[in-house]
Amino acid sequence: MTVLHFGLTPKMKPVSPRRSAAVAALDVGTSKIACLIARLEPKPPQDVLRRRSHGVRVLGFGHTAARGMKAGGVVDLVACEQVVRHAIDLAERQADVQLESVVVSLSGGRLGGEQFKAGIQLGGGSVTDGDIARVLAAASHHSVRDGRAVLHSLPIGYALDAASGIRNPRGMLGRQFAVDMHMVTGDVATARNLMLTVERAHLSVEAMVASPYASALAVLADDETDLGAATIDLGAGTTTIAVFSQGRFVHADGFALGGSHVTMDLARGLNARITDAERIKTFYGTVLAGGSDERDMITVPPVGDDDREPPQFVPREMVVRMIKPRVEEILEMVRDRLASSPFAAEPRARVVLTGGGSQLAGIVDLASRILNRPVRIGRPLGVAGLPEAAKGPAFAAAAGLLVYPQAAHLEHFEPRRTRQLMTGTGGYMAKVGRWLRESF
Repeated sequence: MTVLHFGLTPKMKPVSPRRSAAVAALDVGTSKIACLIARLEPKPPQDVLRRRSHGVRVLGFGHTAARGMKAGGVVDLVACEQVVRHAIDLAERQADVQLESVVVSLSGGRLGGEQFKAGIQLGGGSVTDGDIARVLAAASHHSVRDGRAVLHSLPIGYALDAASGIRNPRGMLGRQFAVDMHMVTGDVATARNLMLTVERAHLSVEAMVASPYASALAVLADDETDLGAATIDLGAGTTTIAVFSQGRFVHADGFALGGSHVTMDLARGLNARITDAERIKTFYGTVLAGGSDERDMITVPPVGDDDREPPQFVPREMVVRMIKPRVEEILEMVRDRLASSPFAAEPRARVVLTGGGSQLAGIVDLASRILNRPVRIGRPLGVAGLPEAAKGPAFAAAAGLLVYPQAAHLEHFEPRRTRQLMTGTGGYMAKVGRWLRESF
């Protein structure tokens, strides 16, 4: 937890492209908790996913409904810890391993991205690895803000004197050496409490990844990131955005509005229990009106426990009228956020929707009209062994956390003592030893 005192979340050591590795992902969302355990195996690049150095095979999977979460942040530490433990236990049992650490997603805390430049003097020599480390360290030093935790520190491009847009400056000559950085930050309190929840389950946080970035790593093809794309993660309590341009992650944003607000609108409008409203949204939810919606009737169970109280019947048209305005509001907010981001300069770039909210019928057509962009639904790409329940857009962030170790080398990395991710008996004994040290 001390790392957050300096405004920095944990950074993981990049995975070697020539070695196998194990990785565990923990996606802590507003509506669900998912834990995935996978093996990364080196493999030749694929046509669609050229930047991936490893294939991903899932060994264990566990998920459960979230508790103690609101708008992507922990609001009840004890309740959240219990469901996190349960999801991790399910995955560990299936994979037959004992976890030591996990890669965790963060969707709350008012995620935001900022670009700025930092530079150093070279004195006329060629650029060395040490010079690159110095300029990146200078940029990281300027990125720290009170009350904000740095999740990602990504160089977008380098500049030497008057030449800009340099991807690899090693060995090049110049006097003024600068870097354009993209920093993704979130509220320190949100990140700290999420880390505390994981650590109370006797696991360490190997890295913390912005949820929309993780989703993008799972669902975007390399050509899409090169041509420009935005991933919109429509979660239960938050909607988060990741923008890519020329293969780089260049912008992040988010706001506390999501699918749970649609559910609450239905519960109030239908005078129904929240669980029944969620079921109606899942089975009948759509943003497109149909010709038979006035005749199609939906059963709404009574709110009370009195069996003598009859259910009410409402036309499907009424459900559409309650769902559509809130979804339009969310998409209009996305449109406004994209308009003030680098994405505005990419007129032909597409939008990829992920998250549970993207499963509403008709949302692709509605989003295309509001955003004035080509839109598709994003599902995890190149992840083998996913159970059927986890192959949809709702689990894009969890799958992306398994891909993230292959992209960790892109970030500014401060060497530190790394932790073993998972072991057999040794892992169990290490956890017991840590519990003894912390408790006595």
